[in-house]
Amino acid sequence: MTRSNRERFLEAVRQAVGKGNQAGGAPPLPERGGVGYQGSAGDSVRRFADELTAAGGVCHIVADVDAAASAVEQLVRALAAKQVLVGSGPVLDRLDLGRRLRDSGIAVSDALADRDRLFAADVGISGVDYLIAETGSLVLLAAQEQPRSLSLLPPAHIAVAERRQVLPDLFDLFDGRLEPGQLPAAVTLVTGPSKTGDIELRLVTGVHGPGAVHVVLIDPTVAR
Repeated sequence: MTRSNRERFLEAVRQAVGKGNQAGGAPPLPERGGVGYQGSAGDSVRRFADELTAAGGVCHIVADVDAAASAVEQLVRALAAKQVLVGSGPVLDRLDLGRRLRDSGIAVSDALADRDRLFAADVGISGVDYLIAETGSLVLLAAQEQPRSLSLLPPAHIAVAERRQVLPDLFDLFDGRLEPGQLPAAVTLVTGPSKTGDIELRLVTGVHGPGAVHVVLIDPTVAR
């Protein structure tokens, strides 16, 4: 490459970088029905459950809050958990899980427990901010009552959500819901159990996070 060609190339790069760093320089999101937008093609709850199952997770669809609390309690017993972490939030608080699990003889700590309790927990129980039907993903926005440790440290993760939190497509998450100036410290997308292919090129679950992911999804329409 001659010097003149090199300078022209570098100048083109500088201009491209400058344009890319300008506020509002990001390309627009695809329009619904446009190229790249998948949607959920029908019932978003059923699509989410199918995609989560395909990713190695389990979706438990229940009709109301009482059924959700019972489902979580049964899952904790089935996982033979002795210690659990329970987060808080608009959905979780209505289930009164702390009392129910303690009455069953299970040690319960909140999401702000000390380091020893965080690492000793068998199950982490969290809410979600959104569910993505297209990929079967959970969206967790880090907050004081919902730290990343809640869904990452215990070997099993149980999330509780409502039908209204299901979004058809990943693009819907960034369409007015996650504004650049209002993002939390971390946005975590969980698609099934933790997986890695680093060990002898074999897929292994549960190495860098929970090996089991359950979603208890409250959908009043199932009672109709």
